[in-house]
Amino acid sequence: MILPYFGFREAVEQVENTAKQNEALPGEQKFQRIFEYSMDGLILWNDKLQIIDINHSGERIFGLSKNRLIGKSLLDLFTTLEEKKQEIMDHIEQAMELGKQCSSIVIEMIDGTTRHFDYSTKLGIIDGQNLTVIIDVTEKAKMQEQLRKSDRLNIVGELAAGIAHEIRNPMTALKGFIQLLQPSIKAENSMYYDVITSELARIDSIINEFLILAKPQEIRFQEKDVRQIMKETVDLLSAQAVLYNVQFHTDYEANLPFVYCEPNQLKKVFINLIKNAIEVMPNGGQITIKINKIEEHKVQICIQDEGMGIPKDKIIKLGEPFYTTKEKGTGLGLMVSYRIIEEHDGEIQVESEEGKGTIFKLMLPLKHFLKS
Repeated sequence: MILPYFGFREAVEQVENTAKQNEALPGEQKFQRIFEYSMDGLILWNDKLQIIDINHSGERIFGLSKNRLIGKSLLDLFTTLEEKKQEIMDHIEQAMELGKQCSSIVIEMIDGTTRHFDYSTKLGIIDGQNLTVIIDVTEKAKMQEQLRKSDRLNIVGELAAGIAHEIRNPMTALKGFIQLLQPSIKAENSMYYDVITSELARIDSIINEFLILAKPQEIRFQEKDVRQIMKETVDLLSAQAVLYNVQFHTDYEANLPFVYCEPNQLKKVFINLIKNAIEVMPNGGQITIKINKIEEHKVQICIQDEGMGIPKDKIIKLGEPFYTTKEKGTGLGLMVSYRIIEEHDGEIQVESEEGKGTIFKLMLPLKHFLKS
């Protein structure tokens, strides 16, 4: 949860002080300049909830011009957000009761992005006029979310070290005795042997994922062609793709600079994401893989499937400990992938539309500086 941002007090005090000065000084030019060019959204409204004025930042936040808003109800700002109107009304009622109020709100914008705002109201800022300050804290919210995920990964890593070693010891004994029993297993019981060895291999795989999370691995960065790493990954998973009737479509930008990376770990991320993409299309489909340069010093790898997509409320949980959208998944694959990309100073973004599929976007810096 985002804590309300109280920097609005400075804005309120500034407006109040300027208003008092204007009582003694001719004109309201200074007040108007502060109001119009504030970096935060400022709205003046009266006790009938009618908008008296809104500054440039407020126009930008709501995507509406001042001419269209002046004289309208404050609630007209949220005509497309019926579910948010009650939140706004609660905020106004509390402001009316206490004289001021601070709240937070999350809004899905027209372009599909989600923005986080802190908004604060002070009544009677000027005779018969009230002031609401709106501050975009989306970047702050993203940072807090990243810190939260990082903290969880660190906790899981500490637990994983002990758990993995405790499980591996009896696992080694089980695997050894099962192999000793193999010659004496009758033909009609061979299926049971195959299931046991298969499940032991699966447990061993999970233990390896735990160990990657448990502590930072020794990483030896090298300059590598990310397209070549992806080609090797696609070749490796081609047989599984055929079984699922999945086709690969690749689009790699020519003459890409090399990426400073640990190739085996990067390949592990590609394997995890492509295997997930194959498994979410049991009836077949196409996986599109694109690699291209973005901005000045970044390369972007996009892996897109044609599965059922992921609901928006679940996307934000991807990469969290043991969270998975698969029936028999552990969530460790994505956790490991997020950790590896983080160690490469990169970023993973997920876009999804239910019924149409999901895109995983990996951004990696072309110039990576090792941390001392």
